Amino acid sequence: MTTFSDIFKKSFIKGFGAGDLDIYTILLAFLATCLLSVFIFFAYRIATQKKFYSKSFNISLALLSIITTSVILTVQSSVVISLGMVGALSIVRFRTAIKDPMDLVFLFWSIGTGITCGAGRADIAVITSVVIVLGIALFDKIPTKKGSVILVVNSSNTDIEDELVSIVGICCKHYKIKSRNITSGQADYIIELRTDNEGSLLKDVNKIEGITSVSLISHDGSAF
Repeated sequence: MTTFSDIFKKSFIKGFGAGDLDIYTILLAFLATCLLSVFIFFAYRIATQKKFYSKSFNISLALLSIITTSVILTVQSSVVISLGMVGALSIVRFRTAIKDPMDLVFLFWSIGTGITCGAGRADIAVITSVVIVLGIALFDKIPTKKGSVILVVNSSNTDIEDELVSIVGICCKHYKIKSRNITSGQADYIIELRTDNEGSLLKDVNKIEGITSVSLISHDGSAF
Protein backbone atom coordinates (compact mmCIF):
# COMPACT_ATOMS: atom_id res chain seq x y z
CA MET A 1 0.00 0.00 0.00
CA THR A 2 1.39 3.36 -1.02
CA THR A 3 1.39 5.89 1.77
CA PHE A 4 1.54 9.66 1.70
CA SER A 5 5.13 9.50 2.94
CA ASP A 6 6.15 7.36 -0.05
CA ILE A 7 4.44 9.71 -2.48
CA PHE A 8 6.16 12.70 -0.87
CA LYS A 9 9.58 11.07 -1.04
CA LYS A 10 9.16 10.10 -4.71
CA SER A 11 7.95 13.55 -5.71
CA PHE A 12 10.70 15.22 -3.71
CA ILE A 13 13.48 13.15 -5.25
CA LYS A 14 11.94 13.43 -8.70
CA GLY A 15 11.62 17.18 -8.40
CA PHE A 16 15.20 17.65 -7.34
CA GLY A 17 16.77 14.62 -8.93
CA ALA A 18 18.19 16.36 -11.94
CA GLY A 19 18.72 19.95 -12.90
CA ASP A 20 18.35 21.55 -16.30
CA LEU A 21 22.00 22.54 -16.60
CA ASP A 22 23.31 22.19 -20.12
CA ILE A 23 26.93 22.14 -21.23
CA TYR A 24 26.72 25.77 -22.36
CA THR A 25 25.64 26.94 -18.89
CA ILE A 26 28.37 24.90 -17.23
CA LEU A 27 31.12 26.18 -19.52
CA LEU A 28 29.91 29.75 -19.10
CA ALA A 29 30.02 29.42 -15.30
CA PHE A 30 33.56 28.02 -15.40
CA LEU A 31 34.70 30.71 -17.84
CA ALA A 32 33.40 33.48 -15.57
CA THR A 33 35.02 31.80 -12.56
CA CYS A 34 38.39 31.45 -14.30
CA LEU A 35 38.44 35.10 -15.33
CA LEU A 36 37.54 36.27 -11.83
CA SER A 37 40.09 33.84 -10.33
CA VAL A 38 42.83 35.50 -12.39
CA PHE A 39 41.53 38.86 -11.19
CA ILE A 40 41.69 37.70 -7.55
CA PHE A 41 45.20 36.31 -8.13
CA PHE A 42 46.61 39.64 -9.30
CA ALA A 43 44.60 41.62 -6.72
CA TYR A 44 46.14 39.57 -3.89
CA ARG A 45 49.61 39.88 -5.41
CA ILE A 46 49.33 43.67 -5.57
CA ALA A 47 47.68 44.03 -2.16
CA THR A 48 50.44 42.03 -0.42
CA GLN A 49 53.44 43.57 -2.18
CA LYS A 50 54.32 45.45 1.03
CA LYS A 51 54.00 42.30 3.15
CA PHE A 52 55.16 38.71 3.02
CA TYR A 53 53.74 37.37 -0.23
CA SER A 54 52.76 33.69 -0.31
CA LYS A 55 52.59 32.40 -3.87
CA SER A 56 51.17 29.03 -2.81
CA PHE A 57 48.33 30.72 -0.90
CA ASN A 58 47.61 32.93 -3.89
CA ILE A 59 47.41 29.95 -6.23
CA SER A 60 45.12 28.25 -3.73
CA LEU A 61 42.78 31.25 -3.81
CA ALA A 62 42.45 31.05 -7.59
CA LEU A 63 41.85 27.30 -7.62
CA LEU A 64 39.45 27.47 -4.68
CA SER A 65 36.98 29.52 -6.74
CA ILE A 66 36.99 26.92 -9.51
CA ILE A 67 36.55 24.04 -7.05
CA THR A 68 33.66 25.84 -5.33
CA THR A 69 31.97 26.43 -8.69
CA SER A 70 32.19 22.74 -9.53
CA VAL A 71 30.67 21.87 -6.14
CA ILE A 72 27.76 24.30 -6.60
CA LEU A 73 27.06 23.04 -10.13
CA THR A 74 27.13 19.45 -8.89
CA VAL A 75 24.74 19.94 -5.97
CA GLN A 76 22.23 21.59 -8.31
CA SER A 77 21.94 18.38 -10.29
CA SER A 78 20.69 16.19 -7.44
CA VAL A 79 19.51 16.68 -3.88
CA VAL A 80 20.91 13.25 -2.99
CA ILE A 81 24.38 14.27 -4.18
CA SER A 82 24.12 17.57 -2.32
CA LEU A 83 23.29 15.83 0.96
CA GLY A 84 26.12 13.35 0.45
CA MET A 85 28.54 16.16 -0.32
CA VAL A 86 27.53 18.03 2.83
CA GLY A 87 28.30 14.93 4.85
CA ALA A 88 31.63 14.42 3.11
CA LEU A 89 32.75 18.04 3.56
CA SER A 90 31.70 18.04 7.22
CA ILE A 91 34.59 15.73 8.09
CA VAL A 92 37.20 18.02 6.53
CA ARG A 93 39.32 19.91 9.03
CA PHE A 94 41.50 22.88 8.09
CA ARG A 95 44.33 23.56 10.51
CA THR A 96 46.21 26.25 8.59
CA ALA A 97 46.34 29.42 10.69
CA ILE A 98 45.36 32.68 9.03
CA LYS A 99 47.91 35.21 10.30
CA ASP A 100 46.80 38.24 8.31
CA PRO A 101 43.10 39.29 8.46
CA MET A 102 43.34 40.36 4.81
CA ASP A 103 44.06 36.75 3.86
CA LEU A 104 40.70 35.85 5.39
CA VAL A 105 39.00 38.51 3.24
CA PHE A 106 40.56 37.09 0.07
CA LEU A 107 39.65 33.57 1.17
CA PHE A 108 35.96 34.42 1.55
CA TRP A 109 36.11 36.45 -1.64
CA SER A 110 37.39 33.43 -3.54
CA ILE A 111 34.75 31.09 -2.07
CA GLY A 112 32.00 33.64 -2.65
CA THR A 113 33.03 34.03 -6.28
CA GLY A 114 32.80 30.29 -6.81
CA ILE A 115 29.36 30.14 -5.19
CA THR A 116 27.86 33.03 -7.14
CA CYS A 117 29.30 31.89 -10.49
CA GLY A 118 28.16 28.33 -9.85
CA ALA A 119 24.68 29.62 -9.06
CA GLY A 120 24.58 31.41 -12.41
CA ARG A 121 25.00 34.94 -11.05
CA ALA A 122 28.36 35.94 -12.47
CA ASP A 123 27.12 39.54 -12.58
CA ILE A 124 26.96 39.61 -8.78
CA ALA A 125 30.48 38.16 -8.59
CA VAL A 126 31.82 40.84 -10.94
CA ILE A 127 30.16 43.69 -9.04
CA THR A 128 31.36 42.27 -5.71
CA SER A 129 34.94 41.96 -7.01
CA VAL A 130 34.97 45.56 -8.23
CA VAL A 131 33.58 46.84 -4.92
CA ILE A 132 36.15 44.85 -2.92
CA VAL A 133 39.08 46.14 -4.98
CA LEU A 134 37.84 49.73 -4.71
CA GLY A 135 37.34 49.28 -0.98
CA ILE A 136 40.86 47.92 -0.47
CA ALA A 137 42.38 50.75 -2.53
CA LEU A 138 40.33 53.40 -0.71
CA PHE A 139 40.94 52.22 2.84
CA ASP A 140 44.64 51.64 2.13
CA LYS A 141 45.00 55.35 1.30
CA ILE A 142 43.62 56.45 4.67
CA PRO A 143 46.59 57.55 6.80
CA THR A 144 47.14 55.89 10.16
CA LYS A 145 49.12 56.82 13.20
CA LYS A 146 52.66 55.57 13.54
CA GLY A 147 52.61 52.12 15.07
CA SER A 148 54.07 51.18 18.42
CA VAL A 149 57.59 49.81 18.75
CA ILE A 150 59.22 47.74 21.45
CA LEU A 151 62.35 49.01 23.20
CA VAL A 152 64.47 46.16 24.55
CA VAL A 153 67.21 47.18 26.99
CA ASN A 154 69.83 44.92 28.57
CA SER A 155 72.16 46.28 31.21
CA SER A 156 74.75 45.08 33.68
CA ASN A 157 73.70 47.95 35.96
CA THR A 158 70.56 47.14 37.95
CA ASP A 159 69.94 50.78 38.97
CA ILE A 160 69.16 52.31 35.58
CA GLU A 161 65.36 52.33 35.66
CA ASP A 162 64.95 55.95 36.80
CA GLU A 163 67.40 57.26 34.20
CA LEU A 164 65.91 55.02 31.51
CA VAL A 165 62.37 56.17 32.21
CA SER A 166 63.50 59.78 32.19
CA ILE A 167 65.09 59.47 28.74
CA VAL A 168 62.10 57.57 27.35
CA GLY A 169 59.73 60.19 28.79
CA ILE A 170 61.58 62.99 26.98
CA CYS A 171 61.44 61.26 23.59
CA CYS A 172 57.96 59.74 23.92
CA LYS A 173 54.64 61.05 25.16
CA HIS A 174 53.14 57.62 25.61
CA TYR A 175 55.05 54.59 26.83
CA LYS A 176 54.49 51.59 29.06
CA ILE A 177 56.92 49.19 30.69
CA LYS A 178 55.71 45.78 29.59
CA SER A 179 58.35 43.74 31.37
CA ARG A 180 61.21 44.22 33.83
CA ASN A 181 63.54 41.44 34.86
CA ILE A 182 66.26 42.16 37.41
CA THR A 183 68.70 39.53 38.59
CA SER A 184 72.10 39.65 40.23
CA GLY A 185 74.20 41.86 37.97
CA GLN A 186 71.66 41.95 35.11
CA ALA A 187 68.61 44.12 34.29
CA ASP A 188 66.32 43.62 31.29
CA TYR A 189 63.49 45.97 30.29
CA ILE A 190 60.83 45.79 27.57
CA ILE A 191 59.01 49.06 26.94
CA GLU A 192 56.19 49.66 24.45
CA LEU A 193 56.28 53.18 23.05
CA ARG A 194 55.47 55.40 20.08
CA THR A 195 58.04 57.93 18.86
CA ASP A 196 59.20 59.72 15.73
CA ASN A 197 62.80 59.99 16.98
CA GLU A 198 63.85 56.35 17.11
CA GLY A 199 67.49 57.06 16.25
CA SER A 200 67.89 59.71 18.96
CA LEU A 201 66.18 57.47 21.50
CA LEU A 202 68.57 54.61 20.83
CA LYS A 203 71.62 56.88 21.09
CA ASP A 204 70.45 58.47 24.35
CA VAL A 205 69.60 55.14 25.98
CA ASN A 206 72.89 53.63 24.84
CA LYS A 207 74.75 56.39 26.71
CA ILE A 208 73.46 55.12 30.06
CA GLU A 209 76.25 53.58 32.10
CA GLY A 210 76.15 49.79 32.14
CA ILE A 211 74.08 49.31 28.98
CA THR A 212 75.12 46.14 27.14
CA SER A 213 72.54 46.24 24.33
CA VAL A 214 69.53 48.26 23.22
CA SER A 215 67.22 47.62 20.29
CA LEU A 216 63.89 48.65 18.80
CA ILE A 217 61.46 46.07 17.42
CA SER A 218 58.36 46.76 15.36
CA HIS A 219 55.20 45.82 17.21
CA ASP A 220 52.04 44.63 15.35
CA GLY A 221 49.79 44.40 18.38
CA SER A 222 50.25 40.67 18.98
CA ALA A 223 50.87 39.32 22.43
CA PHE A 224 54.41 38.75 23.58
